[in-house]
Amino acid sequence: MSISRRNLLIASSVAAGGSLVLSACSSGDSGGGKGGAHGGATEYTNATVKIGTKKDSTGPAPEVPGAQKGGTIYGVAEDDVSHMDPQRIYFAYNSSLANLFARGLTGYYTDMKGHQTLVGDLATDAGTSSADKKTWTFTLKDGLKWQDGSELTVDDVRHGFERAWAPFITEGAAYVQQALTGKGAKWRDAYEGPYKGKRLDSIVTDKKKKTITFKLAEARPDFNFTLAMHSYCATPVKHDTKEKYDKAPFSCGPYIVKHRTIDKSMTLARNKHWDPKTDPIRTAYPDGFEFEFGPTGLESNDRFIADQGNDQQMVALYENIPAERMQKVLTTPDLKKRSFNGLSSGTYYFAINMKRVTDVEVRKALLIAWPLEQSRKIYGGTAAGDYATTILSPDIIGYDKFDIYGKLKKPEGDVKRAHDILKKAGKLGTKIVYAFPRRPTYDKTKIVIEKNLKAAGFDPVIKPLNSTDFYDQAQRLDNKFDVMWFGWSPDWPTAYTMMQPLFDGAAIGDGQNNVSQCDVPWINEAIKKNAVIPDPKEAGKAWAALDKRIMTEVVPIIPETFQRRWYLHGSKVGGAIHDPQFAATLLTKVFVKS
Repeated sequence: MSISRRNLLIASSVAAGGSLVLSACSSGDSGGGKGGAHGGATEYTNATVKIGTKKDSTGPAPEVPGAQKGGTIYGVAEDDVSHMDPQRIYFAYNSSLANLFARGLTGYYTDMKGHQTLVGDLATDAGTSSADKKTWTFTLKDGLKWQDGSELTVDDVRHGFERAWAPFITEGAAYVQQALTGKGAKWRDAYEGPYKGKRLDSIVTDKKKKTITFKLAEARPDFNFTLAMHSYCATPVKHDTKEKYDKAPFSCGPYIVKHRTIDKSMTLARNKHWDPKTDPIRTAYPDGFEFEFGPTGLESNDRFIADQGNDQQMVALYENIPAERMQKVLTTPDLKKRSFNGLSSGTYYFAINMKRVTDVEVRKALLIAWPLEQSRKIYGGTAAGDYATTILSPDIIGYDKFDIYGKLKKPEGDVKRAHDILKKAGKLGTKIVYAFPRRPTYDKTKIVIEKNLKAAGFDPVIKPLNSTDFYDQAQRLDNKFDVMWFGWSPDWPTAYTMMQPLFDGAAIGDGQNNVSQCDVPWINEAIKKNAVIPDPKEAGKAWAALDKRIMTEVVPIIPETFQRRWYLHGSKVGGAIHDPQFAATLLTKVFVKS
């Protein structure tokens, strides 16, 4: 997920305020009376994620300095989550909330500085593999229960994998399905799902020993990282309501979904059957969470600034500090103390639909004309992040900086050069339909994008879409868009989780993330080859070379930024840090201060 994490990046821009932010990295008191400074991933950290031991995988999770139990944390966001069924979760925002009620075999413990360790979550450790990395075995912990007090079994874990084949589940990750079947994009042909009584032969469970073993058709050296994705969390066999499960999932985490009004609110309450001794990741300090959906980023941040009533116990779920408020935040000591920030591990970019824009010279002209500088000013200036010219982000093992098209020299876009390319190709006047999530920030950037495209000789058509279901529309094979705003955070810190979901022909399909519909044989083969290189450094070099070749010969995307995200929280909130995995507030550490 997207390292991810992994995960798609959240459909909101970084909105930090100008160069002033660069010298104002927040380190205010986020703890109780004893301190507990803000931390989080203020430097790139994912490329050094450790694999934890059995001891690291044993709960309870380490205490947050100054933390105390009790009270309610209020969360605010403009959009509701799009899915709550774990097998339908892939986007980072969905995962950040699901982490409170869904658990998988592995997961990430994040310390207060944003450093992460892969640990066993439901499993006793991060897994054991065979020498050829084709067989992986995990053992469940004792004491795992569902919200009704029933035992969580290996059958429930297995069910979470097998139901990924259900026809109504199209949004989740496909890494495990492809590794188990070896059939690439045709992985669904190998199995029809569990609802007619059939099981996958490639997953073997032993109830007595509490073990689950995966027999892969393809070697996967980092398979234990894959299982940390919410797409592969456990789902109870006895409480699987199929399509309805997306509205009311069953919990094995510290909180249960008590009430939900779609697009308006959600209330989480304590799960009395969750045992912290089984959980090395989640602290669960609040008695509950109340999430509010609807207020814009500007509206919610004005409430943070006013800091009244329940808003004193409020956190931003993913909304950044708007550029219009950033100077006030950084020049007001109390507000500055309540701000925190972190680096996104992924890349924001614009996907070019290669099924519609078939001429690579046209794709090059789009990239060369695209206005990076003007857009970043709207996001808030240099503190909003660095210009991206590569697919891989600096947080990926093997990242190699290059600038093939001179975007760093002319970040405003070279419309004359783009015009010349179009003219030479006989493509002046090419119609380009640009789709983006309808939000105040992107309503502004569309203006500079349209201006540059017209100047370069394109005929732009601007298509704003509902932000709540933007991804569902963009991920349709038959969409009518030529260029789409997009972002991707690696599902774990190797380039495989950037390249495979975004550019492998096997990842083309409704609900999948190769929205460029890139299907190039030599790319597909390189992804397969690089995925099984055992040495991380050698693999990193191979991925970096592939990155450069793709951007030289194919140009399926227009890289935009590697972003930094800034947030506020209420004065009675402690433990708030940036989550490097999901580019949001890390909800598993927050608490209410007295």
